Amino acid sequence: MVGGSGPPMSNDDLRRNNTQNHDSLNTNHDQDLGMHRSISRRDFLNGVALTIGGAVIPRSALAFGDTPPASQSSPNYYPPALMGMRGDHDGSYTYAHGLRDGDSWDSPGKPETTGETYDLVIVGAGISGLAAAYFYRQRAGKKARILLLDNHDDFGGHAKRNEFRVGDRTLLAHGGTMSIEHPALYSKVAKGLLVDLGIDVQRFYKDFDRKLYSNLGSAMFYDKATFGEDRIVPGMGKTPWPEFLKNSPLPPAVRDDLIRVYTEKKDYLHGLTRKQKLERLHKTSYADFLTKICGLNPAALPFFQSYTNDLFAIGIDAVSALDCYQMGDDYGAMTYAGFDGLKLEEPSTDSAKIKHRQTEPYIFHFPDGNASVARLLVRTLVPGSIPGHTMDDVVTARADYSRLDDPASPVRIRLNSTAVHVSHVGPAHTAKQVEIAYDRGGKLQTVRASHCILACYNVMIPYICPELPEKQRQSLSYLVKSPLVYTHVAISNWTSFHKLGVHQIVSPGSYHCFTALDFPVSMGTYHFPSNPEEPMVLFMLRTPCQPGMTAREQNRAGRQELMETPFTTFERNIRSQLGAMLGSSGFDPARDIAGITVNRWAHGYSFMPNSLFDPDWKEGEEPWVIGRQPFGRITIANCDSAAIAETEAAIDQARRAVDEMVMIEVTNHAG
Repeated sequence: MVGGSGPPMSNDDLRRNNTQNHDSLNTNHDQDLGMHRSISRRDFLNGVALTIGGAVIPRSALAFGDTPPASQSSPNYYPPALMGMRGDHDGSYTYAHGLRDGDSWDSPGKPETTGETYDLVIVGAGISGLAAAYFYRQRAGKKARILLLDNHDDFGGHAKRNEFRVGDRTLLAHGGTMSIEHPALYSKVAKGLLVDLGIDVQRFYKDFDRKLYSNLGSAMFYDKATFGEDRIVPGMGKTPWPEFLKNSPLPPAVRDDLIRVYTEKKDYLHGLTRKQKLERLHKTSYADFLTKICGLNPAALPFFQSYTNDLFAIGIDAVSALDCYQMGDDYGAMTYAGFDGLKLEEPSTDSAKIKHRQTEPYIFHFPDGNASVARLLVRTLVPGSIPGHTMDDVVTARADYSRLDDPASPVRIRLNSTAVHVSHVGPAHTAKQVEIAYDRGGKLQTVRASHCILACYNVMIPYICPELPEKQRQSLSYLVKSPLVYTHVAISNWTSFHKLGVHQIVSPGSYHCFTALDFPVSMGTYHFPSNPEEPMVLFMLRTPCQPGMTAREQNRAGRQELMETPFTTFERNIRSQLGAMLGSSGFDPARDIAGITVNRWAHGYSFMPNSLFDPDWKEGEEPWVIGRQPFGRITIANCDSAAIAETEAAIDQARRAVDEMVMIEVTNHAG
């Protein structure tokens, strides 16, 4: 434990703190937290709430687990309003996990053909899959028949929409992909798509209220299990470090050492050239940089441990110091210590990309994050599915899911449908069609298409398309995603934050390592709650990483933890943590929590190369480059294929997959 007179917290201690310690609350404490209240949504079907905005939804209207999927034509079918366990919800991964574990794709029995034939079938209805459909229609015309299959109950992939109803007010939040990050740096293709969809990024300078939180800052929450006592200290990043850390429960020696690395402008790599310094930082974790280069007391590491969790879904022991220096923190809550004296300033000739990352504000955010980007794509692809015509009215428009899989529509989106086998009809080099088998409600069905784009998790492609060349399959298998959790909590008001003078809280030892008031964006008829007396949505971040292992080992352990953790554990920890952090300013978790949605992404951020653990591949030999190669009439998209977890990459990879598909068709005709 860092606080008190005990020894520094070990990696094993941190792991236990992030799991077992937070579940040790007794029944009486559960009552105090409000676990008994109806808002707990205790009536779950495989983790998904059956109560939505006060209306009881019949089990037949839900589409999860082992129950038959609800028809998308059901009037009660509206996934954005579901609370409880979302993201990779139960039922979305069951069949895929079976394939991973060695089950045959046709083990349930012989598939039935639907008799449907398409010009293109796309596996995955995330932004990349939807963009691929859009780009293909540009080439093939609006009469082109396209089917998108998705294993989730909603479209958008990670760009999900969360809705809450508090009193007579609807609140929106992002369930995953949250922002159009650095749009000035977007490729010509990605910028063009935004323009086509009617997205004017300059509008966010007006719609994003950068003044609302101007008098509210950041706080550090020290939890008792890690630091010896529960204590919240406002002023992080604004109050001078000596004064700020003086109010912490840290032992004097640890506190003084933190002040030293934050305030002294020492060149800890004196004698090395700038290039040598960058190379050293590239191969050194931030934890080792602090302790082995800056000489920080290892007992101070828990203070920094989760700084990297948001951008990298892993702690400072598994992220390079160079990444920390270059990427910083989009929220402006945290500042990385130790770099001020290294003289790493970029020369004036450096690229515009670095300049924009440092100067372009982090404001390009719809009220529901990039779910609105996905919704604008769906509106264009399936007319009548989402009413309206502008980037404003899409925010409050209610999607009509009954229109998504309409036989009369040239473009169809079929949800709750897990692709399990993709193969050419005949040899790949001469085949004219691809057959796609998918599971829907325990029933195997097949469709055929002239082409297929796999815009799904790239690591699953070897399981569903085993005819790919072995080298390509191995490369795809390397692209393992990072697990993370985006939790949203609707609260009756945010006066407790206002009293503390904060809008975001860093909590490195807690179950969720970061908590913030939602982004203040008002668009069209949607008005952000600007008065502290109004209801609000809180964003809480959890990345289930376990210090002391390689990044891939931590990701594997984190996925297992997420899939084994019931919603009640999340709810208990959410209520307990918010009560501990905000109780001194009047917050009561039993009274003030109006709704909870846990967006569990066991396969969250796309694979990104880690300089501490991955090889330095030669250009063209990277696994994502080898993995995305076209094969017969099958091409591959998704931001996994770019090894960048960004919307721009998802769009660019969709365009590449379509362009490759068109070239294949041209080559076949020429032959």
